[in-house]
Amino acid sequence: MTPIVGIPACAKMLNGLLRHDTPARYAEAVFGAAGAVPVMLPPMGEAEVQALDRLDGLLVPGSPSNVHPSLYGGGESATPDSHDPARDATSLPLIRAAIARGMPVLAICRGIQELNVALGGTLHQEVHALDGKRDHRGGQGTAEERYGPKHTIALSGELARLLGAAEITVNSLHGQAIDRLAPGLVVEAVAPDGTIEAVRVATAKGFAYGVQWHPEWAFARNPHSLTLFGAFGDACRAFAAGLRRAA
Repeated sequence: MTPIVGIPACAKMLNGLLRHDTPARYAEAVFGAAGAVPVMLPPMGEAEVQALDRLDGLLVPGSPSNVHPSLYGGGESATPDSHDPARDATSLPLIRAAIARGMPVLAICRGIQELNVALGGTLHQEVHALDGKRDHRGGQGTAEERYGPKHTIALSGELARLLGAAEITVNSLHGQAIDRLAPGLVVEAVAPDGTIEAVRVATAKGFAYGVQWHPEWAFARNPHSLTLFGAFGDACRAFAAGLRRAA
């Protein structure tokens, strides 16, 4: 049976109407590289945790919005017009519940930030405003230019073994980043300026990673992205098989 992966959506206003959506490339990567069926999870708050009963994995996608600092004691918001409280109220409980179940989790960009906050960590609201840090935002230009390779990252631990590399080049499109690491997380990759680029939930029963870059972008042309999504898909299949045996 093909595993089913949930993708939490964002709440956005378009032409005066509320929409629930997320970029198609996340579902395309889940389907095309992980070999799983993607389903969108509307940002309806903690009630969405019930959907995990029907899922085999959780992919927490990126978004232009920022995690609200009130959720990690971050003080006044530096980006008051860039928040999505409905997304926060949905993704954070989903992350905690999925990890508690041993369900595979892959968190991307905003997702890694949500993962850190959900487990008790904090964020830098504007990395580019910090001394010694580069501007990790995507900049101007076409989508290909904005999502193109930006800098190398140094890999370590399980992620280095999974990807078979000590260093890879990644894209970079984020304003926030991890500040204080949450309990139970271990750093698996860093940028040259020290920004945390990947984490693993060391206390998880199975696959649970967060990455700060966007492996879903042009995944079919990137062997490291294919490997990452492939491993996520394998973990989802194993999780689904385990549930079937238990039933």
